[in-house]
Amino acid sequence: MTDPVLWFVVPEGVDDPARVSGGNVFDLRVADGLRGLGWDVRLVESGADASSPAALATVPSDGLALVDGLVAIRAPEAIERARGRVRLALLVHMVAGAFADADVEALAAERRALACADLVLATSAWARDELVARGLVAPERVAVAPPGTDDAPLAEGTASRASLLCVGAVAPHKGQDVLVDALAALGPGWTCTIAGSVAVDPAFARRVADRAADLGVSDRIRWAGAVGRRELDALYDRADVLVAPSRTESFGMAVADALRRGIPVIATRVGGIPEAVDPGRAAILVSPGRPAALREALRRWMTEPGLRDALTAEARREGPHRADWSDTAVRVDRALRGLR
Repeated sequence: MTDPVLWFVVPEGVDDPARVSGGNVFDLRVADGLRGLGWDVRLVESGADASSPAALATVPSDGLALVDGLVAIRAPEAIERARGRVRLALLVHMVAGAFADADVEALAAERRALACADLVLATSAWARDELVARGLVAPERVAVAPPGTDDAPLAEGTASRASLLCVGAVAPHKGQDVLVDALAALGPGWTCTIAGSVAVDPAFARRVADRAADLGVSDRIRWAGAVGRRELDALYDRADVLVAPSRTESFGMAVADALRRGIPVIATRVGGIPEAVDPGRAAILVSPGRPAALREALRRWMTEPGLRDALTAEARREGPHRADWSDTAVRVDRALRGLR
């Protein structure tokens, strides 16, 4: 018997180290996992001209296509043309309407693309519930496949226990502005590395950097920019706690990655982050968009050795047992085989 074929339509540059994103990592890990489960996965990159039929035209009639949601929302016309000709699954990393600044065109494109899907794969139970609550997808057409984590050694950390790490594109929904305001009132002793592309929203990135300078904390913040896998691993290894101040988050892959390495987490209670920290004994969750709440959690980390020790011990105990990418691939495999 030949392996089942899956055409996986992904963003252009999905494996480009300069374009590292949670969505790209998810796509590549799932593709690898599905190959291990017997699929013939054929990656099809779709660039800025995604509204043309080029990407999906490579899929033969009655073929099975899995389309990354970023491609789908940019190319609703191509998705509509493929409807009925191919068996169509859409992979939703984030719900457009969850962003405070979502524009009308993006919302309409998302609705059009989702209406064409035979199957929708959501990356968290939160995302599934959002899609259903917003009337975008019927519950029976949605399956959940949360991100996994890579196998990694437990982090070494630092003697100071005050090395903070924030991972994610520097953009409003990631909340680095909230983090800077919280750090400014925290007092001395800490250092913070912010790792993530500043090209997503350059104006926002400049405002955050300027704010840090105005508040006198620039000398304790390192802006690492977009980093490759090896450098990110090194940053995790030197981190004592991960801080995720997001305003919107479908799951929180950096949260899960940190916990896998035995690094405790201080994060916002938003979107899928509570799923990522589950069972939550190695994390402190606070309300989003509130520097004072984040500052208080960070203050406790800095000034309460017993709390630090308890959270770190729990993170190190849980880390090796957290879900990996093979679990994600199994969920995707099970859902896709229902379309064959």
